[in-house]
Amino acid sequence: MPLFGNTFSPKKTPPRKSASLSNLHLLDRSTREVELGLEYGIPTMNLAGQSLKFENGQWVAESGSFTGDRREMQRLRKRNQQLEEENNLLRLKVDILLDMLSETTAESHLMEKELEELKSHSHRRK
Repeated sequence: MPLFGNTFSPKKTPPRKSASLSNLHLLDRSTREVELGLEYGIPTMNLAGQSLKFENGQWVAESGSFTGDRREMQRLRKRNQQLEEENNLLRLKVDILLDMLSETTAESHLMEKELEELKSHSHRRK
């Protein structure tokens, strides 16, 4: 028999009320956007003095926002092209070196096998 009465027995919790008492979920989308201010517009940002906007999944410079000159833009494009060509050349060189390494490794394994066979053959003669 417990000293202070019955053992611990919590009361049942009452059932919850409906999730939302608001009638906003009954409104159509356009009314909700007006009521709740959900119309955001096109995302824009200012980066290093250049204004960019997000259109069709890409960041695009807004017209007239680029303050640099055309020569600088052409120089950067040319440099980018040079770096892409250099990158392609280096990838080709890496592929060739990997092929050479594979070939040399295969030849080495064959030579090791032949050497082991010759050693085992010479031990049998003795």
